[in-house]
Amino acid sequence: MLLSYLISIIVCLAGGFIGHHPAVRLDRLNKSIVLNSVLVIALLFTLLMAAYLTGLFPHAIAAPFMMSVYSFIAGFFIGYGIRLIQLRSGTGNILYIHRSFWTDHAPGFAAVIIMLYGIYRTSLLLEQPVTGIRLTSGLSLMAIGFFGLTLRIVPEFRSGGILLLDKMIAWKQVLAWNWHSEEIIRIEFLHNPEKPGEEVREILTTIPPDDRLQIETVLQSKMDDVLEDREKMLGFRNK
Repeated sequence: MLLSYLISIIVCLAGGFIGHHPAVRLDRLNKSIVLNSVLVIALLFTLLMAAYLTGLFPHAIAAPFMMSVYSFIAGFFIGYGIRLIQLRSGTGNILYIHRSFWTDHAPGFAAVIIMLYGIYRTSLLLEQPVTGIRLTSGLSLMAIGFFGLTLRIVPEFRSGGILLLDKMIAWKQVLAWNWHSEEIIRIEFLHNPEKPGEEVREILTTIPPDDRLQIETVLQSKMDDVLEDREKMLGFRNK
């Protein structure tokens, strides 16, 4: 059993390293990748369950395997959450963010519920014996809740740039902005300025009418501040 815990710790650290790596980003996901991943995971667990029921995957192997899976999930989301905290702390002060119950409190409340259920799942506060699977599965849920607390579902306009989920868009990458409708603003930006031929992408986000003047002031002032840097960047790319 001690070996199983040791392996779980190593797997957790490996998951944390992968989650903390900047190459892992939400904007690289698409419908095809998500659906295929879900199908592969569902198929894998179906095969493992069938092997377990037929005796080909005994408990002595199944328990350490599931502990490793849960440990990887826990490490991945902890590493991911730490990266988001570091990214947010290095991008300066918040200049504007659309605050509402659904963007601020609801996601945080859901994340806390998941973390509390993770604590319950570990059985640390119950009379039930604490097993490796219960402990690691509870920790994985707590890690997912922690990640939920660090992730913002609306863009954060900061002094260093625009933080969109887990991607920082420097102000010099912002090319233009306009009002798509009365309460929706469109912001065009260069996705990867260091990659020749990289496409221009856009952000569509809702802005309350009362905040219209504030967001216009932030966008205009920050784009003016980096005008020379933007021109140099575009000139370098066009060479």
